[in-house]
Amino acid sequence: MLDTLHRIVQEVNEARGLKHALGIIVERGAEAMGVDVCSVYLVDREADEYVLMATVGLNPDAVGKVRLRRGEGLVGLVGEREEPVNLEHADQHPRFRYFPETGEERFHAFLGVPIIHFRQLLGVLVVQQQAARSFDDDEVAFLMTMAAQLSGAIAHSEVSGGIDGLQDHSLSRGAALQGIAGAPGVAIGQAMVVYASADLNAVPDRGTDDPEQEVQTFLTAVQAVREEVQDLAARLAGSIPAEEQLLFDAYLRMLDSSSIVGETVELIRQGNWAPGALREVISKHIKVFTEMEDPYLSERASDIRDIGRRILMRLQLDSGDKREPPPATVLVGYELSASQLAEIPPDRLVGVLSVRGSGSSHAAILARALGVPAVMGVGDLPVGRLEGKQVIVDGYAGRAFIEPPPPVRQEYNRLLRDEAELSAGLRAMREVPAETADGARIYLHANTGLLSDINSSLEVGCDGIGLHRTEFPFMVRNRFPGEEEQTVIYRQVLSPFAPRPVVLRTLDIGGDKPLPYFPVVEENPFLGWRGIRLTLDHPEIFLAQLRAMLRANIGLGNLRIMFPMISRVEEVDQALALLRRAHAELCEEGRAVEMPPVGVMIEVPSAIFQAEELAQRVDFVSIGTNDLTQYLLAVDRNNPRVARLYDDLHPAVLRALQRLVETVHRQGKPVSVCGSMAGEPGGALLLIGMGIDSLSMSAASILRVKWAARSIPQSQMRALLAQALRMETAEEVRELLTATIEDAGLGGLVRAGR
Repeated sequence: MLDTLHRIVQEVNEARGLKHALGIIVERGAEAMGVDVCSVYLVDREADEYVLMATVGLNPDAVGKVRLRRGEGLVGLVGEREEPVNLEHADQHPRFRYFPETGEERFHAFLGVPIIHFRQLLGVLVVQQQAARSFDDDEVAFLMTMAAQLSGAIAHSEVSGGIDGLQDHSLSRGAALQGIAGAPGVAIGQAMVVYASADLNAVPDRGTDDPEQEVQTFLTAVQAVREEVQDLAARLAGSIPAEEQLLFDAYLRMLDSSSIVGETVELIRQGNWAPGALREVISKHIKVFTEMEDPYLSERASDIRDIGRRILMRLQLDSGDKREPPPATVLVGYELSASQLAEIPPDRLVGVLSVRGSGSSHAAILARALGVPAVMGVGDLPVGRLEGKQVIVDGYAGRAFIEPPPPVRQEYNRLLRDEAELSAGLRAMREVPAETADGARIYLHANTGLLSDINSSLEVGCDGIGLHRTEFPFMVRNRFPGEEEQTVIYRQVLSPFAPRPVVLRTLDIGGDKPLPYFPVVEENPFLGWRGIRLTLDHPEIFLAQLRAMLRANIGLGNLRIMFPMISRVEEVDQALALLRRAHAELCEEGRAVEMPPVGVMIEVPSAIFQAEELAQRVDFVSIGTNDLTQYLLAVDRNNPRVARLYDDLHPAVLRALQRLVETVHRQGKPVSVCGSMAGEPGGALLLIGMGIDSLSMSAASILRVKWAARSIPQSQMRALLAQALRMETAEEVRELLTATIEDAGLGGLVRAGR
């Protein structure tokens, strides 16, 4: 049964839209269970009804016509209970509802199971049989497993959702796709799809202007892979048994076959680009082999998948992405990286849309730094069909619209005008300090990562740089940058702000920030080899960076160095020892370097309970609320299944932050916050109420936070914090902050759609 289920799920995932997918479900479900009827009823939320959307065994003319109210009939009973209903004589049950047009009066046995996706009831999957009988436990378990496995495919198969979408309407209906707010703002632009290297499933459809040139590119890639396989076979000859050597012969036969190569060429000549055509052909052949009963032959699907990946990788190496980003680019992908955002010219990038990720993933952080609206975690996003389509990104409400109708476009154009007016009003705040209504001075620093961030940070009148992410120069190169390169880069960051402080965070790779030339593959990268752990294990990399930082500071004196991902005091001791070594080496070379103030970034729960010892060793402490929230709440912020549980206003997070601030201040050391919480006006009010000395955020957020800070006395912020700390849920805290901001006349900082 498991193999059968796997094949059904694979077929559904490859279906051409939801109608096709539902047809596969009922046909394969009836075959697998040996029943007379298999049907899918889906929820029409607008009408609050169940609608028969696909069936095998009932009258096909009833599809789309038979409707039941939410609590009506046996289908309604399954949905009401959200558990299986297994009946030997369905027609004798008091909830039985007879529909003459279905012809179901002949069927007595009934088994219905709910289709649930992320706690939301999507519909009911039903099997029926003429013979009166009760389905056994194995059959019930199989149907439940099938519904659970297929719920995601049903939820994601049609972008527009609802019954309208289920009836094969196109993307142009313009219904909202819900995701997670990644970076605030609104954008309207044209989708440009990017995808991960050698990931066939992520390759989008895309047209080609020169099919014959595209065919030649594909054939060249095939020949290169053929030579690779021949070379590999030659090198292993004599080292492996003869029967294993036959694997390479099989690979070469596949590369020479008219099926894979010829079919791909034909699809290219029909207008698809080479990677898209290859994806379609490889998927078809994998499906054929997977469905074979013979275990040996079904395993050959993995060989075809490997051949497809090799050809795709060669296509990527040979051609690269030579597309010109449109003037208003909305970058779209399955899991966007910060480096992919950085490759789009800033004057063309207007929005970001990603299937995976959250408001705290680094793509979202960079989007905020660039002032670009972003929506992350859009599980329903049909990435492969979006190239060139008009897209609206609502980074306030975490919504996106594909090919929106005129009324939606008009509304968002109005919002863009409102935003422009608000921004114009905020510019008057640039020259005034961030001082509360009762005279408390708060320092607002900018988060930066690219040299292009420098000008935007200067334009908003920030008090310095609270976090400069030094990993971006490492991420956009094909090797580690040398000491001289790094010195030039860091000097370009420090110099424009002198004498205002600039905090350079040492290399923080790992987690969701891999280096392409230094891959780290781990089961759980967020709890793995990352941040200070990695750099302490590679002192040659760490020392080069520390030396470059110290050299860049010569004659400026505004450098601050911060160590990330500290989880134990020994790490601080070891990092400080390497910093002193770098300083001593440079002094021996006759360079006039000085030892800068040093801080640690508290992002790990263990550091909360050693905050006193940590503060005694350094000059300042910075709290990274993004990772700290993730670890405190045990939520992978990049996992769309649980990202909704990530919330830095959770009372547990607020209580941890309060404890941290009090502990560090007792040691006489300043505390800053550089997570996304600092850039939200409401979150900033709570942090100022805690006594945080400085806040660091994207340049786009500084004037908004300054406006909020100057409008409310710190004494009121303390009272607000006291209320929030007594609350039990993040929703209660958010409602409190929204009401406070609106009562202060700052409603322009809060979007109703949020």
